[in-house]
Amino acid sequence: MPAASTRVPQQQRSRATQARLLEATVDCLIEHGWSGTTTTVVAARAGVSRGAQLHHYPTKAALVTAAVDHLAERRAVELRTEADALPAGPRRLDGVVDLLAAAFTGPLFVAAIELWVAARTDTELRDALVPLEARVGREMHRLTVELLGVDERRPGVREAVQATLDLLRGLGVANLLSDDSARRTALLATWKRQLASLLTPDDGPPGPGSERH
Repeated sequence: MPAASTRVPQQQRSRATQARLLEATVDCLIEHGWSGTTTTVVAARAGVSRGAQLHHYPTKAALVTAAVDHLAERRAVELRTEADALPAGPRRLDGVVDLLAAAFTGPLFVAAIELWVAARTDTELRDALVPLEARVGREMHRLTVELLGVDERRPGVREAVQATLDLLRGLGVANLLSDDSARRTALLATWKRQLASLLTPDDGPPGPGSERH
């Protein structure tokens, strides 16, 4: 029994250590970029020994990809919570697009950009990042469909959702070096109107007996 009773606290401490490492990694990526995010710096920032850091994440690639995965999951939960407060009806689409736009200028996006650029020439990082980004991309697409409350089985809906995400990603990149909020606001206002039209169900041609005489 003593061994079993101590296992839970040990697991809790282990999870707490991992959480500190992941949060510190994201902070370092945002502040120092890929080159300045070393495992030594992360461990010191997290208040964790080098031995403990290596035990949980033996390589820098493993550490940073786990950190991005962790932040993506946390941000998805936050987006759902924020979307719950949005009003129903036509204005909901505007609110959802604004929430997603904020996500593509937030900490997760900045950290991800650092990794995308570094992965171009770092084989180990690229091998770890490609499957993670594919999964995160699929989950973001599903989340967007859920938040908008649309039916992806309808023709054109999937493409409209993906076009929205691609647009927001591009606008997020444009915002990295300078404040691009004015242009982004104008573009999103236009896209919201187009998106609403694309996502509005088509009632189809009039049925039998509906013709006017």
